[in-house]
Amino acid sequence: EGSLTYTNMDGQGATADPQLQHFIEIESQKQRFQQLVHQMTEVCWEKCMDKPGPKLDSRTEICFVNCVERFIDTSQFILNRLEQTQKTRGSFSETMLD
Repeated sequence: EGSLTYTNMDGQGATADPQLQHFIEIESQKQRFQQLVHQMTEVCWEKCMDKPGPKLDSRTEICFVNCVERFIDTSQFILNRLEQTQKTRGSFSETMLD
């Protein structure tokens, strides 16, 4: 992982404090997680919620559980696939350099 670099007002690059860099990384992860939760909530609400009432019926509850599980499975599948693609491209680039 490269270090975070920012440009000062005089145009000189400077490396950020590792603690600050770590903090920014964690906050970015939190933000991505919150975006995923928001997206999942929106998708599953649209799919499962017919008419809001004082409590969920069992059919709606099962729909929400299945929707969330499928959303998580799909997200994990996509992440794994992207990881594999990056590894494949990385090894392809390395062989091209030899």
